[in-house]
Amino acid sequence: MKLDASIAAVITGGASGLGESTARLLASHGVKVAIFDLNAARGEGIARELGGIFCKVDVTKDAEVDTAFAKSRAAIGQERVLVNCAGTGNAIKTASRDKETGAISHFPLDQFDRIIQINLVGTFRCLAKSAAGMMTLPPLEDGERGVVINTSSIAAEDGQMGQAAYSASKAGVVGLTLTAARDLMGEGIRINTIMPGLFLTPLMQTAPEKVQQALGAAVPFPKRTGKPQEYALLAEQLIVNGYFNGASVRLDGALRLPPR
Repeated sequence: MKLDASIAAVITGGASGLGESTARLLASHGVKVAIFDLNAARGEGIARELGGIFCKVDVTKDAEVDTAFAKSRAAIGQERVLVNCAGTGNAIKTASRDKETGAISHFPLDQFDRIIQINLVGTFRCLAKSAAGMMTLPPLEDGERGVVINTSSIAAEDGQMGQAAYSASKAGVVGLTLTAARDLMGEGIRINTIMPGLFLTPLMQTAPEKVQQALGAAVPFPKRTGKPQEYALLAEQLIVNGYFNGASVRLDGALRLPPR
């Protein structure tokens, strides 16, 4: 797929981090972008800067996602590209013992479900609804109608202590990638997933400088955290290279996460 002004793209979580960098790179090619995010102040500012549209949306809410797609399509047209970057995490052990009192507790199931609903169900909700819209488009070269890029994590394969919900949600995204690609192969819609390692996102930037340096030093090469622009570059390649389909690609500097 050629990236130019004839293409519309939706980026969830597009108001910061990986999503923002992807929105900026796509817009630099002339692509019309819609930013889906909860952060209205920042999202609206970025959308104005890029000449796009902002839609405030909670990806766990069916009606909000429907409204956001309707708004974006009215403004920039039916998207041929969807990049799912909306997501979050938490850190709670499956079961644990308090070192001082000896009290035993387990992972609160409502907190486990919250992460699944945002990272996994939210991703699939946007994927399915976007794909249905893409199916209405005329095909391009090779019969292609659109492409979806999901965001998983290397924690899907080597999750650390406390990441049961996060790892499960991200592994689910990897698990649905090939199946969704096969579901949509007859419609010319490709599905791929990026599995980032340690990236310098706003969440990472809240950590002390020493912690950031230590995390970067653990990466085999290059010995640093990833740059959001590097995620965007891979997203770009997954869009323009029509033979990329059903793939889940690690982007991690050869890092394998230790237990903690």
